[in-house]
Amino acid sequence: MHTLPKLPYEYNALEPHIDELTMRLHHTKHHQAYIDKLNAAIKGTKFEKIDINAVLKNINEVPENIRTVVRNHGGGHSNHSFFWTIMSPDGGGEPSGEVGDAIKQTFGGFEKFKEIFAEAAMSRFGSGWAWLILQNGKLAVTSTANQDTPISEGKTPVLGLDLWEHSYYKKYGPSRADYIKVWWNVVDWEQVNKLFENIK
Repeated sequence: MHTLPKLPYEYNALEPHIDELTMRLHHTKHHQAYIDKLNAAIKGTKFEKIDINAVLKNINEVPENIRTVVRNHGGGHSNHSFFWTIMSPDGGGEPSGEVGDAIKQTFGGFEKFKEIFAEAAMSRFGSGWAWLILQNGKLAVTSTANQDTPISEGKTPVLGLDLWEHSYYKKYGPSRADYIKVWWNVVDWEQVNKLFENIK
């Protein structure tokens, strides 16, 4: 059975950029709900003991009668588990290391990359995620609807931003743009670089 991962920091650690109440509700209510519904769907199946990312990578092997539930709630579990780890109270600044070099080479600089990423985030209609992914050894920016994950498309996330309103509405109201702008202050580029080095 899948369980809620502990945050690598306190609920108030990302303030003032992401407020404590949002983090607390996001983690203990929203993420927990995805896990509960995922566990209910896969109870008694072999998928109980398989890593969720491995399940999502081979989503078409999941029986059709539970596939949508696993895609939605398993995706929610996977996406959030990833999301918590690429933020830090000591985050912000510019990417360094190999991922920093790759971002400059691919997008023409960090500021240009931020523009492209923000555009993908803003143009995602409704709920979803914006991603920096590695595909065929190259970085690219994309977005997915709802709790869909690039993992199911054979792509590897390096950075991801939750665009569901529950991620920002209590502090930023309907302004997704304001949320995106301040989120860069908590991105843990050291962790992102480690992920990049491990998967490239």
